Amino acid sequence: MLRLIRYLLIPFSIIYSIITWSRNKLYDLNLLKSKSFDLPIVVIGNLALGGTGKSPMVEHILHIVNPLIKVTVLSRGYGRKTKGFRYVHETDEAINVGDEPLQIKRKFKENTVVVCENRVHAIEKIKNKTDAVLLDDAYQHRKLKPTFSILLFDYYSLNKPIITLPTGNFRDTLLESKRADIIVVTKSPSEINEVTKKNIVNRLKKHSDAPIFFSEITYQTLLTSSKQETDIRFFLEYHAILLTGIANPAPLYEYLVEKVKSITTIKFPDHHVFSEKDLLKIEHLFDNLPSKKIIITTEKDIQRLPQDFVLKLPTYYIPIQQNILFNQSEEFNSLIKKAFLDQ
Repeated sequence: MLRLIRYLLIPFSIIYSIITWSRNKLYDLNLLKSKSFDLPIVVIGNLALGGTGKSPMVEHILHIVNPLIKVTVLSRGYGRKTKGFRYVHETDEAINVGDEPLQIKRKFKENTVVVCENRVHAIEKIKNKTDAVLLDDAYQHRKLKPTFSILLFDYYSLNKPIITLPTGNFRDTLLESKRADIIVVTKSPSEINEVTKKNIVNRLKKHSDAPIFFSEITYQTLLTSSKQETDIRFFLEYHAILLTGIANPAPLYEYLVEKVKSITTIKFPDHHVFSEKDLLKIEHLFDNLPSKKIIITTEKDIQRLPQDFVLKLPTYYIPIQQNILFNQSEEFNSLIKKAFLDQ
């Protein structure tokens, strides 16, 4: 029924596509102006709604360039209840700065992280205090002219029709791939049929000359909120609650399902703010599990869970890491370094 309703909205998707195409064309023709800056401005983004792995890519890039240059991370701070420009501190709460910027600040303490919905205004404020700016989720922010753009696609989305909102999940059509300097197909299987890989590359090459990379997500060691490591194999006989507020928790479930005795899933929307009622529901489910039980969540979600909750119940989070596939990591790293250093 829901699928039928979405396809009934196809005329609205056509109208939406015409509007977004017209807006982009006005920027392409310089009839609408983009602001540029005299320092490297590197943008990470996607054409679809969330779930392509932008935050793991931000972290991957910081690992590459942090030894070389002073980089400030700029995000809109999606999900925060505040407005305007703010510096992110390790002691902040996600509700004030957003879960992903807080996660990045806590992992990369040496980097300045700021949030602001007006990216141009934010860069004006920080441009004399940094060597470069890395923007999370700003590919559609045409008021800003980046020096380098990294476009992400979820692997599985490229095996389906690309349909814009409200029928599909895409904010722009594949035509806008032409603005990318690098394209990364994220969340790819480590082994891809050559025919499938070639079909994806050919589909993207119709719209862009950018080099195309494939990356996979790898799950790291389980951590407590105090960052104490625990091997997942220790929990083979445990019953687990998988608690998520992310766009697509299915891959994490598939990773964990054979590593614990049973999994009870509790799914909330992406960037969900956990209410007292939510926490009581989770605690009730936990209490009704058999003995030997834990809660597993994501690194993004642990930023939003209250500290007293994660201390009260045995709660672990599982970091993820982005890996470039098919022996292309050196080429990818080289292009990223040039993006930040050769401006």
